[in-house]
Amino acid sequence: MTDNDNTGGPAYPVPMDHWHPGMTLRDWFAGQALAIDMARSDSAYRPTLNEIATIAYLVADAMIAARAVSVQP
Repeated sequence: MTDNDNTGGPAYPVPMDHWHPGMTLRDWFAGQALAIDMARSDSAYRPTLNEIATIAYLVADAMIAARAVSVQP
């Protein structure tokens, strides 16, 4: 998996001889966004589970994009 596939690469890199690269950074970011959203109770509007999942990945995609701009090789 490479950074060019919009996943940010593996969240917890492992040696390439492993059979599975693990969770992507995008998935990890989405999980963090999801945890924050689920902890909020300040809104009268509660989105559907599908909307919550979609929002979590939109946040993750924005974080991947921001990371690409701010991280210097």
